[in-house]
Amino acid sequence: MSKHFSRSVFSLQSCLLAALLLIFTISTANAQGRRRGVAGKPFEIQITPYKTTMIANGKDEVSIKIAVIDGVGTEMKVSNTVKFSLKGDAHITGIQNADKTDAGAKINDTTAEAHFNNGLLWVTLVAGKTMGHIKFEAKADSLWPGSTEIHTVHPGKAHLVTTAKYKPKKVNDKVLGADISFLPELENRGMKFSDNGIAGDAIQIMKAHGFNYIRLRIFNAPANPKGYSPNKGFCDLEHTKQMAKRIKAAGMKFLLDFHYSDYWADPQQQNKPAEWVGEDFTALKQSVHDYTVKVMQELKDQGTTPDMVQVGNEINHGMIWPEGAIGNLDSLSQLIYAGVTGVKAVSPSTIIMLHIALGGQNAEARFFLDNMAARNVPFDVIGLSYYPKWHGTIEDLKNNMADLASRYPQQVMVAEYSQLKREVNDVAFNVPGGKAVGSFIWEPISSWEGIFDKDGKANQYMNVYPEIAKKYEVK
Repeated sequence: MSKHFSRSVFSLQSCLLAALLLIFTISTANAQGRRRGVAGKPFEIQITPYKTTMIANGKDEVSIKIAVIDGVGTEMKVSNTVKFSLKGDAHITGIQNADKTDAGAKINDTTAEAHFNNGLLWVTLVAGKTMGHIKFEAKADSLWPGSTEIHTVHPGKAHLVTTAKYKPKKVNDKVLGADISFLPELENRGMKFSDNGIAGDAIQIMKAHGFNYIRLRIFNAPANPKGYSPNKGFCDLEHTKQMAKRIKAAGMKFLLDFHYSDYWADPQQQNKPAEWVGEDFTALKQSVHDYTVKVMQELKDQGTTPDMVQVGNEINHGMIWPEGAIGNLDSLSQLIYAGVTGVKAVSPSTIIMLHIALGGQNAEARFFLDNMAARNVPFDVIGLSYYPKWHGTIEDLKNNMADLASRYPQQVMVAEYSQLKREVNDVAFNVPGGKAVGSFIWEPISSWEGIFDKDGKANQYMNVYPEIAKKYEVK
């Protein structure tokens, strides 16, 4: 999964599966060993930046929302003093209260101090002229700090990856999907699933509650010592093939999510597979293409061709770093194109999704998509992650999806979410202009607000989905 700003994804190696209910899939840095707060008590500073990619031109601005949340993510009204710090080529130009009035803050270019007013502050940053990274952090006494990382880029002149014209394919199905890539790991540990006391296969239980699509992530060599699943290799090609058979046997459709990494890929980390380290760029592109072909062909040969494919996971900061970092837009577009052509070489009818985080970040979503369009990257669906902590309000999501649907020929969907299940799906299935596809919930069999409890029993969250399926005529 999902997240683009300081996400905290647990490593999810075997010894950490007991912590699954605490996971919100973010980068590794701060989440391990961290205690959860409780409802109603201020716990953490929440930072929501409305761009995490900026133009390094000395004038590009970003607004960052600062809030205090309790242990379950509810915004709190507090009166704490908060201190801000900034590393990288940027400076703080202003801090406002919730009503956008001046907060009377003490600002010293890269540091600042202000008091919360009704629990919200808005900080404005301006980028410098140097490409690189900006780290912005907020601290207050007795609260977990918040931070985010912003990439600063020089877009440069766009070069086409192909001169061929491409008309995006339309997804005619209404998608009510779920990423359940953890399932083999949980079953390997002996977890059993049931619904109303009746034991059953998790996939079949989900299908009975309205789900019609399953998403699986795949890593290149997860069994590597620094991979996602050392020695065990969960989420490698063989495990993916086994899961694909189960999905198709259940009569469901299949989205394959290429991470192009041995480990988690998200906006904070897009580590190159160990096997590709040291290759020149021509060889790297060929490796992306050949690996994609291999995976697709083996799935096709067993009768489980993916119906949809993500070429990269949350790639708004790029993929396969450093060559495919967002600061290298031409190289990034060529690597994406290598993946796209690999998919199409095996299955021309498979739908291609470009997945960016950015559920409520319209300006950054447009920056990424405009640059892919300028380079003529062919794809069919825009996929967004939406987690309120990092991506803004439901209204932000709604406005962003509507705008993207009006600007680009592709359809738009929510490729990851967890919270606000009814609200997210109401937005996802009501994108204007006939551009709605639907949604994929992230890891609902194991993570926070999962649709099964820790004993594998279907719970109240599961019961939300028949209602959604009926409302939007998901088949």
